Amino acid sequence: MGMTYLLAGMALFFGAHSTAIIAPAWRDRMAARLGENAWKAVYSVASIMGFLLMIKGYGLARAEPVPLYFPPTWLRHVAALLMLPVFPLLLATYLPGRIKSGIKHPMLTATKLWAVAHLLANGMLADVLLFGGFLAWAVADRISLKRRPSRPGRALPEGRFNDLVAVVAGFALYVWFVARGHLYLFGVSPMGGG
Repeated sequence: MGMTYLLAGMALFFGAHSTAIIAPAWRDRMAARLGENAWKAVYSVASIMGFLLMIKGYGLARAEPVPLYFPPTWLRHVAALLMLPVFPLLLATYLPGRIKSGIKHPMLTATKLWAVAHLLANGMLADVLLFGGFLAWAVADRISLKRRPSRPGRALPEGRFNDLVAVVAGFALYVWFVARGHLYLFGVSPMGGG
């Protein structure tokens, strides 16, 4: 049952997030027909429902794990290193500065690093489906961005200290996640067992 929820959630979440990749003209027609705000509402509801189904399915699937591979313990440390820039990159997405202009798409880069780190540290079927799905989507989205016009996203104005804020706040989030946050939110310590 967990796998059913997980796969349904992934289909809904990635389906919503992939309209601009696989059907940009259809996405534009639907946004024009419904109105931009109504389209965003439909997109948001589909994304949230998919995300919630993924969480439920992943939690249920973890209760009945299907092993595909058993990563050595030292890969947890490699994963922890790969995770170091993830939060600063996520924040740099919304705090434009040199990081965002240099990397172009920091959220996609963060998603790829996050997914690879988790694939290195986890070898159960649910892990491979979830993190592999995010990795495949982020790669496909990055490739498609080279061929489609960019859409303005929400971000603060470019500021002199945006990079500093992104890095300091991002590292603070990283420390919290390693020390407590991951265990609190997901029931697993990133450096421990489970």
